Amino acid sequence: MLASRNSGVKAYNNVGVASTIPYSDSMQLIQMLFGGLIETLAVAEGQFIRKDVEGRALSVERALKILGGLQSSLNFEDGKELARNLSDIYDYCSRQLLKASLDHDAKKVSEIRSLIAEINDAWQSLPKSLNQRSIPMAS
Repeated sequence: MLASRNSGVKAYNNVGVASTIPYSDSMQLIQMLFGGLIETLAVAEGQFIRKDVEGRALSVERALKILGGLQSSLNFEDGKELARNLSDIYDYCSRQLLKASLDHDAKKVSEIRSLIAEINDAWQSLPKSLNQRSIPMAS
């Protein structure tokens, strides 16, 4: 668990937004990564539309680093099929992002952002779901 958290922290440090990470738990870290990724993809989409080649390249690079951080934080031992599915999605998004960059295709970026937003919604609702579970008190 610590190794996967450390790799997630390293990935987020690489994209320059790590000031609150030491105070965050793993779930908050993942939520921060998703937030940063969605924001970066929105910026990239605008850069694709405006034909800002340099800005787009930087945004794609940043998004790929965040996707790599999300992928490296997966726990395949405990997560099994879910971790494999998420890994496949992150890999798909990375490939589509590179293809979008080569094809100058803002629609592919929009598709990736929509897909990531759906996963983010699930992550955002997870803490609420966990808090609503009744946990028996030890006596």
